[in-house]
Amino acid sequence: MTRIGGAAIALLLAASAVARPLDPRELACHDSGLFTGGIVTDICWDCLFPIRIGGLTIAGSADDVPPNANTDLVCVCNTGGLPQVGLSMGFWEPARLIELVRTPGCSPVLGGAVLPSFNPLQLGSHGDLTNRGDSSSFYHYHVWGFPLLVMLELMPLSPCMDDNAVDLDLLYLSEYDPTWSNDLLSLIVTPEAALFANPAAAAACAVDAASANAGAPLDELFWCAGSWGNLYPLGGTVTGHTSMPAVTSLLATRATAALHRRGLARRTVGDDAVCRSRIEPFLPKSQYRWSMLHPIPEANAKHVTGASTFLWGEWRNVPAIGEDAVYVLWRWQDCCLLF
Repeated sequence: MTRIGGAAIALLLAASAVARPLDPRELACHDSGLFTGGIVTDICWDCLFPIRIGGLTIAGSADDVPPNANTDLVCVCNTGGLPQVGLSMGFWEPARLIELVRTPGCSPVLGGAVLPSFNPLQLGSHGDLTNRGDSSSFYHYHVWGFPLLVMLELMPLSPCMDDNAVDLDLLYLSEYDPTWSNDLLSLIVTPEAALFANPAAAAACAVDAASANAGAPLDELFWCAGSWGNLYPLGGTVTGHTSMPAVTSLLATRATAALHRRGLARRTVGDDAVCRSRIEPFLPKSQYRWSMLHPIPEANAKHVTGASTFLWGEWRNVPAIGEDAVYVLWRWQDCCLLF
């Protein structure tokens, strides 16, 4: 995992900006506005709810709780080899930022800066709708640790939140991942993709799409991303460009699934996850919710994996200056608050 802390990022950008000409790629990389007021105005603060304590939903609707979330009143965790009793708790945590960009190294999260040392020949594309939907799109992705509740000191660190994130951290860049730019190489880590390259598996995704639009994506159909398309292959190319929100949502889901396969993302929902997160090689879709941060923030709602963009964001696209995207990834966190 590539992990660069906030201070290191600032030094890296400062060093790259000294005595150098303007990089033309910077003209195509736009600021998400996260640190110029967006962290206050563009984050869906209502999306923190519902909150479940002791198995009871005390704020928000229980319909927005994952079906396999913990419902126990109390929990027991081993600390130092000794059992310790605690109160069970579950909540939606803004855990990650995922940015989908066409320019290698472009980071809207960092104000539109272009990280150095990337090959400009890796330039992506957003496709062309005038070509009868036959064109392809390709985006790079960057995953940022975004423990907003910890950063704002609204939530203390807990043993169950075992990724130990305390600051904005750059966790993963697809520019360094050859499986993202080559679908054949991606089969090395996802050989099961060959099992779902058939009409029957594709038809099953229609069921997942219908369920996702009703607010309940099906974890059992792990090869589907609802209305956004097929999850496999876990690469950055989407054949048949539909729209920027749909394509970037699908690629953000693929990126999250790829991190699960590598053990860099884990399951945080369920009775067995209240003390520590669990390795989950397949994407637990019901564990996550999404809200767009850039180019047009989804500041009042979040949506499930696979929910049709016509319900939440087909209009969230700004030609020329807003064709890259940043999403907040909300993660349901079951936790044991030890006494």
